[in-house]
Amino acid sequence: MKRAPGRGWPSTIVGIALLALMLFPVYWMVNASLQPAGNTLQGGWFPSHPDLSGYATALRDQGRNLVTSLVVALGSVALSLGLAAPAAYALAQFPLRGTDLVLLGILVTQMVPSIVVANALYSAYNDLGLLNSYLGLILADSTAGVPFAIIIMCSFMRSIPREIIEAARVDGAGRLRVFRSVVLPVSTNALITAAVFTFLFTWSDFLFALTLTTTERVRPITLGVYQYIGAHTNQWNAIMATTVMASIPAVVLLVVAQRYVATATTDGAIK
Repeated sequence: MKRAPGRGWPSTIVGIALLALMLFPVYWMVNASLQPAGNTLQGGWFPSHPDLSGYATALRDQGRNLVTSLVVALGSVALSLGLAAPAAYALAQFPLRGTDLVLLGILVTQMVPSIVVANALYSAYNDLGLLNSYLGLILADSTAGVPFAIIIMCSFMRSIPREIIEAARVDGAGRLRVFRSVVLPVSTNALITAAVFTFLFTWSDFLFALTLTTTERVRPITLGVYQYIGAHTNQWNAIMATTVMASIPAVVLLVVAQRYVATATTDGAIK
């Protein structure tokens, strides 16, 4: 049945309107970052004379916080994948009993409020000396990254044909060799998907940063922006410039990894 000419225009117009509505905060953020220092509401709709002083101030005050967030995010990704990949392989391919219950338990851990985990970690970190440390934040953020990565990779690894694994075993490869040389290369899309979402979880974390850091020595960019607003409420161009710079790594990562994420999602659903 052919669609009548022009029937799709209303849906297209509505879609464009919704997209413009969702992207307006991003536009206003970039626009405000290019305005002179002062009240952002007095700025025009378009910066006729872009002012980069906000970015200079943001780099001076928040550059270290950006590096801290990058270190913590990459460390959390490495730790989460290092723990989740072999766990997912064991749950997906080994003849173990109760794997579905284990996965259900992992899923339930995702429902625990972060404030509960943060308060429990604060007491433990205080005793272990992990407050205000990169390692402490990496471990805390991995509590969200590891369960999510296990669920994503286990779903994909269950779709790997057992014939491939059995063929490698016949050739003399042990379980570790099969995992390293066969399973991981085949699961590249799932690994990238888990890495992307773990990075985004960590990069946007605010609660753990607020609870587990009390000094400026280790301060992620989310906490930096939060405290920056209170200190410089009249320099909205610098605040918006900071948010623009904080958004760039996430945007670049999503653009680069988009096709891998889409492929992993489709493969896991179909297979």
